[in-house]
Order: sequence, then C-alpha cells, then structure tokens
Amino acid sequence: MGRSRRTLPEELLLLALDPTTGTTAQPQSLDLGLAGAQLVELALAGRIAPDGDRIAVVAPRPTGDPTLDCALELLRRRGAPVRAVNWIGGPRLGLRQTYLSHLERCGMVHAVAGQMCGVLPTTRYQATDTEISREIRSRLDSAIRTGVPPDPRTAALAALAHAVGLGKHLYPGNEGRSSRSRLRDLIRHDPMGGLVAHAVMDVQNGAVAQPRRSPAPAGRPATAGVRSAPEPARGVPMQPRHGSMARAVVH
Repeated sequence: MGRSRRTLPEELLLLALDPTTGTTAQPQSLDLGLAGAQLVELALAGRIAPDGDRIAVVAPRPTGDPTLDCALELLRRRGAPVRAVNWIGGPRLGLRQTYLSHLERCGMVHAVAGQMCGVLPTTRYQATDTEISREIRSRLDSAIRTGVPPDPRTAALAALAHAVGLGKHLYPGNEGRSSRSRLRDLIRHDPMGGLVAHAVMDVQNGAVAQPRRSPAPAGRPATAGVRSAPEPARGVPMQPRHGSMARAVVH
C-alpha cells in the first residue's frame, strides 16, 4: 500500500479534530472508530474480508503501513475469524496517539502544549494543512447533498463518522438534522463499513451478544440471544480505562 493515499483512520481523526481549538470530538468513541477504520482499510487493501459478523484474514502479506500491519498480524495470530464487535471492543493502547504522532510527522498537524487547571500537562493537535481537512469534509458533503452512491472509501468514512457520533460535530444544531440523517443512511453503501460501524455502535451500547442460533429442537432449551463478554485482544497491551498517558493528556 502506497503512502500517497491517506488511510481511513487518518481521515477519521482529521474529521474529528477541531481546526480552531485542537480538541478532539467524541474522544472515547473515536478510539473504537479508529480500530474499526483499520479493519475497513485492511479490507480495501484485500487483506481481510467479512465472514458473517466475523473478520477473516485472506491475504496476510504486509501492506507497508506499520500500524495496519500490526493489526493484520494480530488478526492472523488468532488462527480463526474473529467477531468484529470483539475485535473493536478489545483494548488498544495508544492507538489515537499513534495516529496523531504520525500526522504530526507528516506535517498535517502540529502539537500545542498546555495545562489543564494550571497543573496537568496537556497536548492538543491543530491542523496545519486545512485544505486536506476541507477535501475530506467535501467528500462527505457531496455524498450527502447529491444522494449519488459514494465510492466505498467515502461510504465507509461516513459510516464510521456516524458510528462514533461525529454527525453532531460536523452538522450541528437543528439545521444539521437532515444532514445527520443522510450521513447515517450512507452506511448501506459499503458492506464492510456497515459491518464495522454497527460493531462500533454495539460496543458503545454494551450489546456484545452471541450471533443468533437456529431454533432449538423440541424439548431442548433455546440458546439464542445469550450474551457473552468480549474476547480479549491477544497480544495487545491493556489500555488504561480513561486513556491517560504519562506524558500528556490528549484532547
């Protein structure tokens, strides 16, 4: 995968950054969205494919993107398809910071040091090339305004933006209600993006349920709808509950 094209996690993160304050909209759900965006990017690269509500590795060769390749290797090590909701719900240590640091190295954002309550050090990231953010936003606006089915990448970005709650950030207030509704409707234009977006929302809602089973034979109890805890993401370090970092707090 060439580095001339921005990846979906990078685009999702740029959408979430406020160009004026450098704060990140929906930071908690955004972490889930970035993990989901990695899955969609790997699918677009032909490395993974949906298998029902699970994700299967179909081509384990590296993409050339270190962060995506790390996720691909972890998926490969599972040895069997993994449920999208369990993968997205697993701990991801520093994923948002990894992408922010990458965008900073590429010159697309710059770090601004500050303090919270005059004591706690913080770091905010502001876009240095607002033209890139405008181009990403214009793709969503065009898909919403024209009603023309977007390309798979834009459809997936729209699905992820809706799933993490960026609709109210991108199209605020009553005047943005119809745009938020159309943003949600774009989920149907990309199967992988839709699968991942629904998995992100399921994790946020705590709906990590087992797939539906076929009806049980007479005389035997049905097991449909049984809920189970998410599988741990093996090989991935545990993430602090509130996403704190020793060096700085990222907003």
